[in-house]
Amino acid sequence: MSTAERELCLPSELESLARTGMALSFHARVKPHAIAVFSQRGTRTFAQLNTNANRLVHVLANAGIGHDDGVALLCPNIPEFLEVYCATRRSGLRLTPVNWHLTGPEVAHIVADSRAKVLIAHADFAAAAAQACNERLAVRLAIGGAIPGFDSYEDALHGQPDTDPTNPRLGGIMLYTAGTTGRPKGVYRRNPLHIGPQYAGTLANYDPDTDVNLLCGPAYHGGPLTFDVTYPLVSGVPIVMMEKFDAETMLQLIERHRVTHTHMVATMFQRLLKLPEATRARYDLSSLKVVMHGAAPTPPEVKRAMIEWWGPVFWEYYAATEGNARFRISSQEWLRKPGSVGKLQPECGAQVLDEDGKPTTPGVVGEIYFRNNPQSPFEYFNAPEHERGRWRGEHFSVGDLGYVDEDGYLFLVGRTADRIIVGGVNIHPQEIDEVLLKHPAVSESCTVGVPNDEWGEEVRGVVVLNEGYSPSPELAAELIAFVRSNIASYKAPRRIDFVAELPRSETGKLQRRVVRQRYWASRTREI
Repeated sequence: MSTAERELCLPSELESLARTGMALSFHARVKPHAIAVFSQRGTRTFAQLNTNANRLVHVLANAGIGHDDGVALLCPNIPEFLEVYCATRRSGLRLTPVNWHLTGPEVAHIVADSRAKVLIAHADFAAAAAQACNERLAVRLAIGGAIPGFDSYEDALHGQPDTDPTNPRLGGIMLYTAGTTGRPKGVYRRNPLHIGPQYAGTLANYDPDTDVNLLCGPAYHGGPLTFDVTYPLVSGVPIVMMEKFDAETMLQLIERHRVTHTHMVATMFQRLLKLPEATRARYDLSSLKVVMHGAAPTPPEVKRAMIEWWGPVFWEYYAATEGNARFRISSQEWLRKPGSVGKLQPECGAQVLDEDGKPTTPGVVGEIYFRNNPQSPFEYFNAPEHERGRWRGEHFSVGDLGYVDEDGYLFLVGRTADRIIVGGVNIHPQEIDEVLLKHPAVSESCTVGVPNDEWGEEVRGVVVLNEGYSPSPELAAELIAFVRSNIASYKAPRRIDFVAELPRSETGKLQRRVVRQRYWASRTREI
């Protein structure tokens, strides 16, 4: 808490406001003219950000949108994203930020499945937004330009009261995860998680007088949304927003804004390290204090190179959209335990279990289980049957394999689940298989993740052809294009391998893991 904040109120007031999603209101009162958001498409002071959030609260309330109603947001990393976030956070609404890389039908599925009554979309994604419209939507707002059938976001806010809501109520976030079966599912908490400034400050070690947070990944993703949006907003720390990651641009922004905190993924490290040495040495990065990273494992040689360049500012974490087992590891710890993602903390409920559900001994690989937070338990929205087999009592697994060493440090070694992680983004292979099987040439399909030094994994299609078709580069290119025409392009295979048959169990079940293992045989770990 800054000197000015201490003079104006007790620390308990900020904590109390945060419990109802009103922390921004506190910072707007204490430092109204300080810049809260820097972006290529404009800035906002804390007062302006708070004012626009309040105006949106009134717009939605006047339309009859009430507690626990769904709001879908299709928006890039721009100030309006934060305005919508803050408005829903203080009005008890359920916000679903939608991945704007998705196709129109994919966006439409999430908007419909989330039972959203509000769709707020940027004109950059007008085509997808138009396809996502359905009869449930009571409010449709377009940011930054016109979308047929949508009202203007800017016009809707104009003239609305800028006063704080009289009865604020903490709203929640419902993110969609690829899971392990078919289409994405919403991870929903009926009792939203409260993240107060003390908790955020403890994790990020913020000084609101001097610190600056850089958002360099998509805000619709859980990691950036937590570390680069939620934590700085409740703590009164300004946010610099990048719409698209670029390695040298990131270095420029760190130097220009004296950035202290950010969240990254391993692919970003790879791209930074590929910059020419002269470029890397050109920028002053001495302001950096904390770089959180997760979503996918970082190769040890890559992380070591980043520590040598930026210093011991890196904190790695391991978690899931469904829950956080508080696995984190500092740079200093990691140098002693290279490859670890942190220490197992039994009090947080994480366990490594064998096939019989018993805790493993040090060095023995087992499946990693998280405990469902009893204060804010999650469920798969609209899909109670989803991944039912992943539960053991109140513990759940996302299918990762690992072992704990004699000192209690966790090391990831593989994955039982089918999901593919490309640059920190989850992709489910069954969704790709379903598209490939619609092509007349394909008899069977088994999409898997294979090693990729930059992205961690890449998508590989493994198919059996129908009679009358022969393997060829032209057919492979045709199949890849076919996938791209049906689902988001980042999910499409980068290569297609043709095989005579696919391995199946005695019951006829496709053994995807057997196919996957062939590509990872030369690696020390399958993740």
